[in-house]
Amino acid sequence: MSSLEELRSVRLSKLDLLKKAGMDPYPVSVPRDFCLKDARANFVEYEKSQKEVSLAGRIMAIRGQGAILFAVLDDGKSTLQAVIKKDTLKAELFELFSSAVDIGDIISVTGTFFTTNRGEQSILVTSWTIASKSLLPLPEKWHGITDPDERFRKRYLDFIMDAEARDIFYKKAKFWDKTREILKKEGFLEVETPTLETTTGGAEATPFKTHHNDYDLPVYLRISVGELWQKRLLAAGFPRTFEIGRLYRNEGSSPEHAQEFTNLELYSSYMSFDQGVAFTEKLIKEVAQDAFGTLSFDIKGEKVDLSGEWDRIDYVDTVKKVTGINIFEASEKDMENKLRELKVEYDGLNRERLTDTLWKYCRKQIVGPAWLVNVPKLVSPLSKANPEDPRKTLRAQLILAGAEMTNGFAELNDPIDQHDRFEAQKKLIEKGDTEAMMPDDEFVEMLEHAMPPAFGFAYGDRLFATLAGKPLRETQMFPLMRPKNK
Repeated sequence: MSSLEELRSVRLSKLDLLKKAGMDPYPVSVPRDFCLKDARANFVEYEKSQKEVSLAGRIMAIRGQGAILFAVLDDGKSTLQAVIKKDTLKAELFELFSSAVDIGDIISVTGTFFTTNRGEQSILVTSWTIASKSLLPLPEKWHGITDPDERFRKRYLDFIMDAEARDIFYKKAKFWDKTREILKKEGFLEVETPTLETTTGGAEATPFKTHHNDYDLPVYLRISVGELWQKRLLAAGFPRTFEIGRLYRNEGSSPEHAQEFTNLELYSSYMSFDQGVAFTEKLIKEVAQDAFGTLSFDIKGEKVDLSGEWDRIDYVDTVKKVTGINIFEASEKDMENKLRELKVEYDGLNRERLTDTLWKYCRKQIVGPAWLVNVPKLVSPLSKANPEDPRKTLRAQLILAGAEMTNGFAELNDPIDQHDRFEAQKKLIEKGDTEAMMPDDEFVEMLEHAMPPAFGFAYGDRLFATLAGKPLRETQMFPLMRPKNK
């Protein structure tokens, strides 16, 4: 028998003790007047009144012996010490606590507030009951779960033991709440668009494929948050829309990648490119300030301050400055030779992939915050061309610590140009490019009915994770895990 099995066996015997004492180990409800955070906030008032209150929480530590025990309760909001004394409890309740309660159990205590001689805010227990008996022990207090795979597989234990890990998700909720609040105040309508699509538009990524039984056709989980659908809404007369939702990409697994995550996409009719960049810069600053309480961040060892006006850097000029390659003039062979010289792994499938790989090498050297602008049309199939240089587009991406955090552009609304770009993407797919964008003829038909000029923008969990100073995987509550038996 393993030690874990032995511990479980001991706790099962304690479960029987509770039952024999007439105490349901898993009751429907237990006495609880307020959470421990509120208990802390109102402690002085209740200590003066000596009014009895009921609190509940998980026992994170027990110390003491003989006639007095100290238990630390945690309900996820705060902690409070419960003092269990033999002379303030019925004898049978004190003995039952001593013999049947373990660290990890969730209990309800009733009593009065007092401050110990050491200044510790506490509740002197006059009665208690079990709320939920734990049959397995918590991880060791000082180390938690050290195996990364096990930590994600048993995330509930990670959250129990690590208050900082829980706090990330309160910040993440504020991040999205503030985003939603600002956009609604600015007149954007929150919408819901399909997550199952017959073509995956709005991004270049490998999709998850499934099958619709009733229609007997292949469908895909979306790789963008309804970009082509929201543009249909602009044409339909909805001036400003946004969606915050999940998207899915069938790509690699690493601390910096997730197969599903949350993104925002917004679209605004008649908002110019420069207006859009200014609007989204202000949006990000307000959201970051609200979620983190600061605009100064330590990102991958770099000090990044979002408070000033962000620089703009030119895609083509940056690649030429760093690598010596002019992506408009160089041959594909020149690009491949340069990538080999730089010892960069690359997919030489086509010019688009080579261009993108050269840029990704360059971006790693940019701390930011900076807007990447004048992105080539070749790698921007949905962006409006820059009137001053049609080889480039009116596209802006926020760069922080060597990575692209956002994506925004003046939306392409020329149906002929869009059709031609989709045809170019179609040829890439036929040559085996799994990340090329699928053509959408119905979207082009919509454009032929006329869509107003517009600005679109997106950011998501990657931006939040970067500001939080955590790998993307750490900011997913329950990241996808390979089953243990696979």
